[in-house]
Amino acid sequence: MFQLAAALPSSILEKRVERFISSWRCNEGLPWAVELWNGKRFQLCSHAAAQPKVVLRIKSPKALMKLAATDLDTLGQAYAEGELDVEGHIRDAFTVVTQLVSGFSANAASRLRPRVARHTHKLDAESIRHHYDVSNEFYQQWLDSEMVYSCAYFRDTTDSLEAAQLQKIDHILTKIQLKPGERLLDIGCGWGALILRAAKHYGARCTGITLSQRQFDLATQRVCEAGLSEQCEVLLMDYRDVQGKFDKITSVGMFEHVGLNNLQAYFQKVHDLLADGGVVMNHGITSSDPNSGETPMGGGRFIDRYVFPNGELPHISLALKEMASAGLETTDVENLRLHYAMTLDHWTDRFEAKGAQLRELVGDKRYRIWRAYLAGCAYGFKQNWIALHQIVAVKADQPEQLPLPMTRGYMYATHRASRD
Repeated sequence: MFQLAAALPSSILEKRVERFISSWRCNEGLPWAVELWNGKRFQLCSHAAAQPKVVLRIKSPKALMKLAATDLDTLGQAYAEGELDVEGHIRDAFTVVTQLVSGFSANAASRLRPRVARHTHKLDAESIRHHYDVSNEFYQQWLDSEMVYSCAYFRDTTDSLEAAQLQKIDHILTKIQLKPGERLLDIGCGWGALILRAAKHYGARCTGITLSQRQFDLATQRVCEAGLSEQCEVLLMDYRDVQGKFDKITSVGMFEHVGLNNLQAYFQKVHDLLADGGVVMNHGITSSDPNSGETPMGGGRFIDRYVFPNGELPHISLALKEMASAGLETTDVENLRLHYAMTLDHWTDRFEAKGAQLRELVGDKRYRIWRAYLAGCAYGFKQNWIALHQIVAVKADQPEQLPLPMTRGYMYATHRASRD
C-alpha cells in the first residue's frame, strides 16, 4: 500500500494512512495512539481516556508496512532496529501489538515449525555467551539480589521477587530431598544462587557448571566470599564433559539449550551421572503446542534471532518420553506457567524503571531487544503459548528402591523460611 509513498502527494498519502489505521481493532479499555514520521497522530479508543497509555511512533512509510499483515518477529526486528518507537509501558504496548497482529491475517497467527539446530560443543558455547555474557551489571539492574535468572515460586501474589526466588530454590531442594553431605550437581548454575544456598543451608557438597565466562567468574567470586570453597566448586564446562557420580542433580533453565534431537542423549547423561538412589529435578520452559516448539505469531523467531540463538522448546510430552527412554522414571510434574508470568512481570517493571541506565550499559539496540523480549515472554506465559514444568525423576532401573516419600506431602509440609 505504501511502497510508492514517496511519490504521492502528502494529502493523498495521509488519507490512505488514515483509512488504513482506522481499520485497526481497538483494545477496549486501553487507549493508544499512532504517531507518523511527519508528527501526525491518530488516537484510537479515545472514548476510554483523554490521554493514550501507549503511543506507537512509526519512523517511515516502510516501517508502517511492517505493521500490516505481519508477525511479531518482523515487528520485533523493526523495534530492535529503531524503525518503531514505543511510548508507555512495554507491557501495554505488547498487548496492543499482539492484538494488531492477530487481526491482520490468518498467516500472522500461524505456528511455524522452528529451525532445528545441530548442537555442537562450539555452537552451544557461542549461543550461551551471546545471551549470558552481555554484562553482569546489566542483569544486576533488574534481577533479584541473588541474581536468580529463572521462574520464581510465589506462595502468594504479594510475595516480593526476592522472597519468591528463595522459595523457588527451597522448593527445588525440598523436592529432591537434599541432605547434608550429599553431592549435588547443578547443570547450568547461573551466578551460583542455588549451589550457594544448597551448601550453606542444606549442608550439601555442590558442583555447578556453566558455559558463560561471566557467570563462572562471578559465581566463583561469590563462593569464595561466602567462605564455601570447601563445599562448592564452579566449573566452566559443557554438561557432556562432566564426569563422576552425584546423589542429586538439578537443571534449572538449561534444557531449553539442548536441542530437541539431543534430549534423550541429555537425559541419558543425567542418568549416567546420577548415583544409585539419586534424584534429579529438571526445571525448564516447554512449548504448549505438541506439534511444534514455535510460539504463535512468530515470537519464537525473534527470540532465536536476537536473544536465545538455537534454543528449542519441547512439549512436556516429549520431555517425559525422552526421560523415560533414557532410563529415568518421572515421579512428579508441576506446571509453574503463571509463576513465570508473574516473575517476568517483576523483571519487566524493574527493566522499565532502569531504562536509562540499561540503555547506557548495553546500547540502544540491545536495550530494545531485551525490553521487547521480557514483556513478550510475560505475555506468552499468560496466553499459554509456553509453560514451565518442574519434573522430578529417579533411575528406572531400581523400581523397588524409590528414594522419595510415597506422597507429595513432604514438598509442602514445612516452609523453609527458617533456613534463612
